[in-house]
Amino acid sequence: MYVSESRASTPAVASPAAARGATRPGRRSAVAPTVLALGAVSLITDVSSEMVTAVLPLYLVTGLGLSPLGFGLLDGVYNGFSALVRLVGGHLADRGGRHKRVAVLGYGLSALCKPLLLAVHTLPLIGAVLAADRTGKGLRTAPRDALISLSSEPRARGRAFGVHRAMDTTGALLGPLAAFLILRRAAEGYDAVFTVSFCVAAVGVLVLLLFVPSRVRQAGAGGQEADAPRASLRAAAGLLGRRELRGLALCAMALGLATVSDSFVYLMLQRRLGVPDRWFALLPLGTAAAFLLLAVPLGRWADRVGRWRVFVGGHLALLLAYGLLLSHLRAGVLPYAVLALHGTFYAATDGVLMAAAAGSVPAALRSSGLALVQTGQAAARFFCSIAFGAAWTAFGDRSALTGAAVALLASVALSVRLRPAERPA
Repeated sequence: MYVSESRASTPAVASPAAARGATRPGRRSAVAPTVLALGAVSLITDVSSEMVTAVLPLYLVTGLGLSPLGFGLLDGVYNGFSALVRLVGGHLADRGGRHKRVAVLGYGLSALCKPLLLAVHTLPLIGAVLAADRTGKGLRTAPRDALISLSSEPRARGRAFGVHRAMDTTGALLGPLAAFLILRRAAEGYDAVFTVSFCVAAVGVLVLLLFVPSRVRQAGAGGQEADAPRASLRAAAGLLGRRELRGLALCAMALGLATVSDSFVYLMLQRRLGVPDRWFALLPLGTAAAFLLLAVPLGRWADRVGRWRVFVGGHLALLLAYGLLLSHLRAGVLPYAVLALHGTFYAATDGVLMAAAAGSVPAALRSSGLALVQTGQAAARFFCSIAFGAAWTAFGDRSALTGAAVALLASVALSVRLRPAERPA
């Protein structure tokens, strides 16, 4: 606590002159300490959450015997329930600049849900625990991304989000590996995974409390935010009147409706390749490795050529991954190509979308504005998971993925036509 309080009294940018010096042409802007601290928190937390995510599909489908439809419902809850609380988290964070407090609440709630998975074995109870876990994620995501954008120079936001997502993905890379090692060595593998996951998540909350400042001033803003609107529900709702933000939100929703959940991608790869259950937890490593390698380069590239172009290009990479899953390529080539494209998709979309949206929202409403975009995208992916699970149950996995590929192609075409205006950095 003492470290965070001492940093809270120091502005993120000492003076306008220092801000101008940090972005002098020909020089790279240093990544703010707050971004690095949040990256460390996300790295540790992702080790915890990805340990669970890596084994959850196998645990539910093989261990508890759920059908693809039942898993689709739970996966929809797991990935989409946060949409119901992101707006709440964004609004609470903007009220009085309480970004850190709301983030701590979200991270803490998710950590407490990990050991509860040991005690529940029925579909309704598992759904309730996963909903609580996603509530924590929904509360923390917008305040965390707001802190990143407020700490970073506008022209370097893509790079800042890329660095954060790279650190976050390092955790996503280590989490499945830890789960794999635990499953190989522990007699009660799933119980051990959930227990270790809780302990790691608790460490992440501690790092957040100690090293992330309580308040961050808009980097390089000078006096530009003097007439910014006050945080309120009416002001937050009014953000959709901004053409560029509304366009981003609508396109993110359209593309999210055709974005198949990661878990389904891994399940299809397992069935296509005949991967043994004990190796299943390693499949997310391919996605995480590609994400880690490309997050910073694609973030910097988005700052130069336009974040919207990179965002749409990422969905084209996902479309290629769908095509490969439906193809008849040899097993030796297929997993590497699919997982590389899957990781490229995330590197080109996750942080890039938030960097693009941040430029359309005033600092006083940054969490609320980012939450609007995140909510639309998460809700769309929630419906996609349910629809894909139902289609898999009724028509088979290949037919379901073919429908998703056609829908994604149509969504990309629609998004190109409805291309939102992008404010230059």
